[in-house]
Amino acid sequence: MSHYSQHLDYVKHQFDRALAANGFDAVLIAAGQPAYAFLDDNAYPYRVNPLFKYWLPITASPKSFIYYKSGETPKLFLYQARDFWHSTPKLPPGEWQDNFDITIIDNVETVVLSLGNAVKTTAFIGEVHAPADSWGLSAYNPESLIDFIHYHRAVKTEWELQNMRKANVLAARGHNAARDAFFAGKSELEIHAAYLAAMKCRETETPYNSIVALNQNGATLHYDVYDNDAPAEHRSFLIDAGAYYNGYCADITRSYAGKDGFYAELVAAVDAAEQAIIKQIKPGVSYYDLHVETHRMIAQILADFGFFKVDAETIYQRGYTRPFFPHGLGHFIGLQVHDVGGYLKSENGDTFERDASHPFLRLRRELAEGQVFTIEPGIYVIDQLLEAFDGNEEFNWNRIAELRPYGGVRIEDSVVVTADGYENITRDAFASL
Repeated sequence: MSHYSQHLDYVKHQFDRALAANGFDAVLIAAGQPAYAFLDDNAYPYRVNPLFKYWLPITASPKSFIYYKSGETPKLFLYQARDFWHSTPKLPPGEWQDNFDITIIDNVETVVLSLGNAVKTTAFIGEVHAPADSWGLSAYNPESLIDFIHYHRAVKTEWELQNMRKANVLAARGHNAARDAFFAGKSELEIHAAYLAAMKCRETETPYNSIVALNQNGATLHYDVYDNDAPAEHRSFLIDAGAYYNGYCADITRSYAGKDGFYAELVAAVDAAEQAIIKQIKPGVSYYDLHVETHRMIAQILADFGFFKVDAETIYQRGYTRPFFPHGLGHFIGLQVHDVGGYLKSENGDTFERDASHPFLRLRRELAEGQVFTIEPGIYVIDQLLEAFDGNEEFNWNRIAELRPYGGVRIEDSVVVTADGYENITRDAFASL
């Protein structure tokens, strides 16, 4: 049996269990449709419903639907408009077509007519647009059903892992091109263009807005402005950019120094800390504990580089790492770049409580074989967060001022939990090139 067939069997099995547990016979999953700008006839870029592409590698066929009744062959209602204004989306070839009953439609009402009385025991998952909101389905986006599926989505099948490995290779190719453009003195916009060109894709075909930050701009965690003009000096470069393959995401961050010295040494220290944390990954480990251990490592780096006048333990105990490393260690990744289920304790929808000390941590679960998540420590000079410590004499403000023109450092890889450890699919992708 192929990896895709095994994947589809896994998806059907989880939906069978979820439907039975929630009292539904079937599910209707919408691909979604483009949303239009206010008072305009131009649509925003379309993003497929992640639970639609969980079943099959179709990401560009809006107004399509998957209908699945437990124990039966899933049905694909594939929308192809009779429209001479736009091109018909190209379907990816492959064996997935042999696993679905496919009906071509040019009117979405065909779907509800085909289902007949089955709508009364069918749950709907997707954005609720007319006319689907009047179809009389049993429930629209029932939370308990979605929680059940999201909990199990954390464990990836081999087919999913293959797609994520390929997405990382694409992204690594783009990252190498962006790095070369940085050292060639290009602007942020030109670096971003080099990234897209290396991957042979459009900006709307990436999983999130790329962060392409030169110098002090690296201190803005989700910076996506792209200055048109190159700065007078290329001191530092932080790029956080990803790729899709069959709807699965890569999410990679790298930081580069324009020349040897203080900032280059800080990049190397954060990179070493990231790899040291990854070496602790194995089933049964708490992701929360990895996050806390990373703060201890960041405290040591801050002490070693002279950002404080107190030792690493004091830095950690007094919470001084938080303004320098304010975000979480990472997040699940897969069909979505910030994939779901990070706070789910069980398939029943029970959740972990948020920790006020680490409010932006996206993942609290214990590690299990087949999970994929990012590891992304960082150190930044974020003046807004440092305001609360203004005048604190335990901070070495002169040393902090030296880092400010460089913005910050972040290193990010995607890691798979294996039976006895981990697989770093990002580092493997760079090595393959």
